[in-house]
Amino acid sequence: MHRFFSNRRLVIIALAVITCLGLMTASVALRNRRNTPPLIQQFGNDVAGFADRVISIPAGGIGSGVNSISQLLSTYDENQQLKQQVDQLAQDKVRLQEMTKENHELRQESKLDASLLDYTSITANVIARTPSSWQNQLVIGKGQVSGIKKNMPVLSGKGLVGRVTEVNQTNSKVELISDDNDAANRFAIQVTADNGKTVNGIVTGYDSTKNLIEMGQVTTKVAVKKGDKVITSGLGGITPKGLLVGQVDHVQADDYGLANKIYIKPAGNLDTANVVTVAAEK
Repeated sequence: MHRFFSNRRLVIIALAVITCLGLMTASVALRNRRNTPPLIQQFGNDVAGFADRVISIPAGGIGSGVNSISQLLSTYDENQQLKQQVDQLAQDKVRLQEMTKENHELRQESKLDASLLDYTSITANVIARTPSSWQNQLVIGKGQVSGIKKNMPVLSGKGLVGRVTEVNQTNSKVELISDDNDAANRFAIQVTADNGKTVNGIVTGYDSTKNLIEMGQVTTKVAVKKGDKVITSGLGGITPKGLLVGQVDHVQADDYGLANKIYIKPAGNLDTANVVTVAAEK
């Protein structure tokens, strides 16, 4: 009895295996003959495809967003670096312009030093110049320890710009030739005409808009013309004789018609002097 049931079980298992193989074979044959898969398989494929799209679209969006943010951050960093480079280039340009200007002034002072054969030259930087006294005075970075003394003439560019009026240990104050203050000690100057005659006078004013020095107290009738050389006369014993002041620009009669005013184009850098030469007599 026991053997009967055991044999029956084997038969059932064998029939099930045969049935499954037959169904699989039939399914493959049917699939090969049809252009479209069975309805159940289609449904399963559609569900799988929809699930794939549901998952892939947000994942793709997130990946694209992360990539966009990364590119944006990279662009911002590059932009900041470029801005820093532009700022640095601007600073370098300004520094180069200042160095070029200072180098040009130093070359001018070097030529000026070579022309001052009767003087010992002391080159100094301008360290202060207040807007309220721009045309009156400046402060240079050389003083008593460098050999600076009161009343020494100060030159810049090609000519006289002032004289030392106050000396400290490491800096000095310079009164400019353009100082038209009533308390200023006037510069005595003279014009040499073509015929060799001289016209004496003093600096009585300065036109900052035209950059012209005014020479007043001229009573002589000696004719002078544009381009005649103007130098210090040495009268008064404060400023030595023979230092170049500039050239005659034009001449006109004063308000009363009794004397002439001579307007002079200065040879020195009155407005833009950054480096000056102090001349000490040997």
